[in-house]
Amino acid sequence: MSRRCELTGIAVQSGNKVSHSNHRTRTRFLPNLFRVTLISDTLGRAVRLRVAAAALRTVEHRGGLDNFLLKAPEGELSDGAAALKREIVKKQAEAEAAVEPQAA
Repeated sequence: MSRRCELTGIAVQSGNKVSHSNHRTRTRFLPNLFRVTLISDTLGRAVRLRVAAAALRTVEHRGGLDNFLLKAPEGELSDGAAALKREIVKKQAEAEAAVEPQAA
């Protein structure tokens, strides 16, 4: 399992630790990943994802998983999250199509 956020694509970065005497040592900076269960209101079910803490705050800020996925570019998402986004878009289109004949 890769160390990558499934929603934002945040991954391992590499760089230098710099000491007081300016010695440089190569190091890896790992993302702060959590295994979380998020609820999709449109699909009516829970989804388990491996998400960075920063992404979790962004999901809450945008108003939930569905809103986050609808605003996120497809290239940033993992394969599973992209499939989830397509499923949400399809379900919302079906719901809108069901509402239109009743209004007419």
